[in-house]
Amino acid sequence: MRALLFALVLAPQLALAVGRPSEMLPDPAQEARAQTIGRELRCMVCQNQSIEDSEADLARDLRRLVRERVAAGESDQAVVEHIHDRYGDFVLLRPPFNWVTAPLWALPVLVLLGGALGIIVNRRRTAARAAPAPLSPEERARLAALEREP
Repeated sequence: MRALLFALVLAPQLALAVGRPSEMLPDPAQEARAQTIGRELRCMVCQNQSIEDSEADLARDLRRLVRERVAAGESDQAVVEHIHDRYGDFVLLRPPFNWVTAPLWALPVLVLLGGALGIIVNRRRTAARAAPAPLSPEERARLAALEREP
């Protein structure tokens, strides 16, 4: 009974992880390593999905490449470095912090600071506006005359 429950819970996850069972490695430990590596790599077609979650042809090719290298006995770091060398920082879901990616990392902070600065400037402008001058007696009389007209 436990095995059936385990299979029902685990089978859909494995089916979603790799598009075709024929692409999976026969060794469960190697397959788990390949999936872990694949979750760190971005599908460059889908852009916000890992290669494990994407069904794009490029993602399928990258999954196959990762599995070939894992099956060949390469370390996780060596597999990621190989893919990174071929495709650059963009293929990593968590790109490293360096001078090229610094704007990417700094952008959220800059947007927040810009928004805060905009709010402060707007409030100061609103507070600096003078209240309108009161109506003179002539203006009040003219307004009263306009209100009485049909």
